[in-house]
Amino acid sequence: MPDQLDLNLLRVFDALLQDGSVTAAAERLHLSIPATSRALARLRRAVGDPVLVRAGRGLVPTPFALRIAPRVRSLLDEASALINAKELDLAELRRTFTIRVSDGVVTPLVNAVAAQAPGVVLRFVPEGDESVEALRNGSVDLDIGAGNDTETDIRSVVLFREKLVGIVRADSPLKNRPTLKQLCRHPHVSVSRRGRSSGPLDATLQAAGLRRHVAAVVPFFSAAAQLVASSDYVGLVPQRLAEQYPGGLRWFPISADLPEIEVRMRWHARLDADPAQRWLRETIQACV
Repeated sequence: MPDQLDLNLLRVFDALLQDGSVTAAAERLHLSIPATSRALARLRRAVGDPVLVRAGRGLVPTPFALRIAPRVRSLLDEASALINAKELDLAELRRTFTIRVSDGVVTPLVNAVAAQAPGVVLRFVPEGDESVEALRNGSVDLDIGAGNDTETDIRSVVLFREKLVGIVRADSPLKNRPTLKQLCRHPHVSVSRRGRSSGPLDATLQAAGLRRHVAAVVPFFSAAAQLVASSDYVGLVPQRLAEQYPGGLRWFPISADLPEIEVRMRWHARLDADPAQRWLRETIQACV
């Protein structure tokens, strides 16, 4: 009779894929190395796949293992939520949360979580593929970014609404309240995850018979800020971020009626009642 794929084997699978080593997985699971090796053998029989194969001095996951890993992580999170439905002890909480996020939330969130739950690990991944499948399969726990909600199984809350402001280096000759025409005299850096060089400002400029020169396109606001700080470029970033940047940069309002950015936090419905994730969501809301 083939081995049954029970919860303990799923935990072994998850640890092996995170560590890529039987020894490290054994330490994580507080098992002996022989016991972990036997569990790996049972796991291979249960799924009919090698799961991990030798590559040089280490082990790498098979395509099958990579394909099911997010769902296994999701199942383990659901099991953890059921088992730990009692009052949450933040001092004892040991959990890794994967958060898909842009700039502006990382630093205050890390500080707040470390102060309350030092055993929690926050794993940040950049925006890019905003597909809700990552929330469904558990590869991402929370998604923080702009956009609208259309999926019935995805929960969300508005974290903040933000205006775009201009940034230049501190000693830039550009005035603190430049006109649109003055803005167009300087090269611009555009922020777009999809590599687009135009945005809401360009429509306003076009209506006024103006056009700016976008000299660079970067995927993150932080990258734009670094570029602006060492060049004559003008950048557009949310005001909240502009206020957080250290010296060397100066921000100013844009003389145009630009739409606000609505930033939402999203999660899958299955984690609605998870005490640990609920605490994390409340912590994020308090940070922004």
